[in-house]
Amino acid sequence: MIDIPSLLHTADIRLGEMQQAMWETARKKDGPHHILLLSPTGSGKTLAYLLPMLELIREDIPAVQAVVVLPTRELALQGEEMLRRLKTNVKSCCLYGGRPTMEEHRRLNEIRPQVIFATPGRLGDHLDKENFNAFGVRVLVIDEYDKCLEMGFREEVMHIVHMLHRAERIWLTSATATEEADPLLEEIGRKGQQFQRLDYLDHEAFDTENRVEVIQVASPERDKLVTLGRLLSHLKGAPTIVFVSHRESANRIGDYLRSERFAMQVYHGGMEQDKRERALLKFRNGSANVLVATDIAARGLDIPEVQAIIHYHLPLDAATYTHRIGRATRWESKGSTYIIIGPQETLPDFLATESIAALSVNEEPIRPTLAQMATLYIGRGKKEKLSKMDIVGFLCKKGGLRGTELGRIDVADHYAIAAVRRDKIKSVVQRVAGEKIKGMKTIYLIS
Repeated sequence: MIDIPSLLHTADIRLGEMQQAMWETARKKDGPHHILLLSPTGSGKTLAYLLPMLELIREDIPAVQAVVVLPTRELALQGEEMLRRLKTNVKSCCLYGGRPTMEEHRRLNEIRPQVIFATPGRLGDHLDKENFNAFGVRVLVIDEYDKCLEMGFREEVMHIVHMLHRAERIWLTSATATEEADPLLEEIGRKGQQFQRLDYLDHEAFDTENRVEVIQVASPERDKLVTLGRLLSHLKGAPTIVFVSHRESANRIGDYLRSERFAMQVYHGGMEQDKRERALLKFRNGSANVLVATDIAARGLDIPEVQAIIHYHLPLDAATYTHRIGRATRWESKGSTYIIIGPQETLPDFLATESIAALSVNEEPIRPTLAQMATLYIGRGKKEKLSKMDIVGFLCKKGGLRGTELGRIDVADHYAIAAVRRDKIKSVVQRVAGEKIKGMKTIYLIS
């Protein structure tokens, strides 16, 4: 059993009130065993459920003991990444669509994880095929469970609950208010226990109104592209997400910003998973300072670097608006949100107009700010036994870099990307041309 206080001390983590309440409630031996945790986007729900989960896991038993269900691949990967950051000996595996089930089955047999992070459809597939022993699962977490239902996974989620009926504890999380009468809660409740509700949606610690500055920007033209370019120039390279309502709009705006030489990436559900992942990685590592995204990026994605949110298209409802601005108010951070209003648009009723400032950018010249970092692509990854330390050593020794000139490094299964200071990237590429890393020749690209 993992000593959570020692873990928190080693990792220098201080729990917030919501996380402390979740930990204390979940660890009670006499119940409640089923918990509904309601807390805003960006408030730290992942850590809140991971800590009590870890306390229940036996590290000496190489079998699945906890399952976390998440609505999207990105959220599943982020959940696993958060677990890894805690640096325990607990093994985990991430299961999601877009790759062969058989490949994941092999990984399950190789890793023998104690924790599984998975999307609903893929997890149900593995359960049906009995690709892992479900009888040892003690904890079932359905993260952003309302989003799972909203995305059409109700049957899959209910099937998972049925297949994992031996789970002693079921924890649901949501960033929006959920009615107690929801069929999922009722169905699980019939199995012997109602849910203990931990509601922090209106808690003052997560009051975004006190942590986000709301600014209205008028566009003189119905087509807001030029106004957007001027606003981004005004922000001078601050990490910014531009939210739009449609994939086609994201691509169109991306083409415009690219033509104006902004350091930007596009992110939407119509992109291949690989491209979506790389877009996020480049935004996180500072190689891009603008991310143009649909509302798929408004929920759950852990992007702590964001300083500003721009609503190119108006949010459809209050919940969408809350999720969007949550990207710029992670935990206790502060941010700004800009609402671009066209000549025939008005602010939505759910916005408090008296607390909204106005900004004019009509005289602002379009001057993109270069990203501080550039991305070095390495055509090898975890499957080839490549680690972050291998990359750091290689780029410092062969590439002539100092540690301060290297940024974030991400290692995927078959590739890795490293952020390098932009003014050093050309010399690094020249120095490592033709060199081997861990005895392997690979391809290096600036992207």
